[in-house]
Amino acid sequence: MARSKTVRAPTTASLPNNLRIPSATPSLTKALGKLSRQALLDLAFLWLEDRNITSFPPYLQQDEEVGPDDDEALPYPAAETVQEVRQVYEDLQDRKGGKREVLERILEGDWRNGITLRQLAMADLRYMDDRPASLRWTALELTRIDKHKSSKTQPPADWSGSVPRMQASTFVQALQREISPLVKAHYHLARSATLPLTFLRIFVVDSPYQSPRQAAEVFTDSSRVIYVAFPDSCPFVYTSITASPGSKIAPATSSVATDTRTLQRLVRDAIPKALSRPQERFSLTATSLAARNLPTLLALRGPGRSTAANGAFSIFSDAALEGSPLDPRPSNTVTPEEHIATSHLAEKENLILDSAKRKSSGLENGPLSPVSKQRRLAIHSRFGTGSALAPAPLDRLDIRLLDKPGSGDDEDDDPNSTLPAVSLTFAGSDVVSGIRKLAELGIVDPERMPSWMTGEEGVSVATVRRGRSVRRDI
Repeated sequence: MARSKTVRAPTTASLPNNLRIPSATPSLTKALGKLSRQALLDLAFLWLEDRNITSFPPYLQQDEEVGPDDDEALPYPAAETVQEVRQVYEDLQDRKGGKREVLERILEGDWRNGITLRQLAMADLRYMDDRPASLRWTALELTRIDKHKSSKTQPPADWSGSVPRMQASTFVQALQREISPLVKAHYHLARSATLPLTFLRIFVVDSPYQSPRQAAEVFTDSSRVIYVAFPDSCPFVYTSITASPGSKIAPATSSVATDTRTLQRLVRDAIPKALSRPQERFSLTATSLAARNLPTLLALRGPGRSTAANGAFSIFSDAALEGSPLDPRPSNTVTPEEHIATSHLAEKENLILDSAKRKSSGLENGPLSPVSKQRRLAIHSRFGTGSALAPAPLDRLDIRLLDKPGSGDDEDDDPNSTLPAVSLTFAGSDVVSGIRKLAELGIVDPERMPSWMTGEEGVSVATVRRGRSVRRDI
């Protein structure tokens, strides 16, 4: 009797959570090896919980297909019960050791049959919780689409009490409908353990089939993963595509799933459609902010402070002064200059800073000159009255100057030209604090600085014409 051929048909279903990656895959060992010893133990305890044991069952003696003699030759003999497996990891946690023994116990012992896509996703999210600056994130704003108004004349949306509510399962299903005609994906939605965020991890393969016949290394390729973070109670979305040093990012001529730029655009276009409802449509717009630090995005594009609370406006957000700079009513509050002059804490910090600078430069620790006092006042008025370290550090600031060098303000340049004449890039652990340090040393003039250099605009990318930001990109 002739054997019937297996028929594989395309499907819109997502990749299943229980799709296993062989434990002997070298890239899987590398992916899990990024975690600390305690993180690996926490994941093992989580997988062994009663609510997860059916999804991530460990390898037990009842699953063995080898004889007793062969089992004794294995590095980690199979346990009899799940409780015995839990006891193994409790013993590992009670004693000191390296993470290698925990990793080998997981891959060669209790989960020797393979690690599922959901387990790998949980490991990746745990790594992000432990290292919030491991990826570069881009902040996008969710805006309503008014069919009766053009996008150029539409005023900013009023989100008071009306931020779109997201049901996790409904959103993932809607996102799957948007993406499934082009790529096959695996979705994992989880709550951050350290930040007020909800993470969505999307892994994509370029196959229309539910169970693609691909190499095991494909499922650990970080260039095929995109993360979407939804902060609580605010109309912003953060997106990021992983690009680890060892990942092989395909060129632009490759398929849609392996081209990171196309993947990012595809998911970005699908997110507002998945959040939209009848008579209520949304779109994502750029906010000109990208950073490697998630707390920075939460501070600048989150439910807390807005972009008006940075730079000189920080004196109000820090409750140093009452009222508002836009309040027309008279108040008994002091002026920013009086607050700076009478603040004992600010004076103490400034005296310590000035003393250290004078000693390092070989100058005597004498009284400050009028020029230094005026510079200090200008720095406080431009950068704020807080400490030198910014509460939302930017690791990169990209500026594109459209004005040609040597051109005057009265010259009639092409207003439609977007080709930059000069591009400036500031990089470091805290760019704004570095610029403030230059102002304190007298290298740059704080009074002539534009607002995008002092952190007042809260942007990491700006296109500037005649000193003013004219267009904001991602």
